[in-house]
Amino acid sequence: MKAISKYTRFIPYLYFISVILYWFTYSNRTEGISAYPILLFSIPFLWQLIRPNRNLNFSLGIIFVCVSSYMILAYILDILNVVNWFGASSSVLTSIGLIILGNFVMALWMIRNSIQKQF
Repeated sequence: MKAISKYTRFIPYLYFISVILYWFTYSNRTEGISAYPILLFSIPFLWQLIRPNRNLNFSLGIIFVCVSSYMILAYILDILNVVNWFGASSSVLTSIGLIILGNFVMALWMIRNSIQKQF
């Protein structure tokens, strides 16, 4: 149990790295070589895995809480049919909602890790 709790602080970074890699592979199939700058978004998360830094951790958490809050607002407006941004079926909206919720939870988890001084 102690080993599991030791590595749980890395889950948010691995989550965001996996989302970025999925985004890259999807964009690489459609756009080709112009998708490679997407990989630059993973550098701060890889840096946190290699050399943890409390300030970077807290900054990443705050930035992604703000971005996730904006995405939650956009998702709610789309569900209420105020603005139709996604224009997709309900199954796609469900998966988008789960990704948005996952981003928000992982961002809060990063902030919690930086406040608890686990590094």
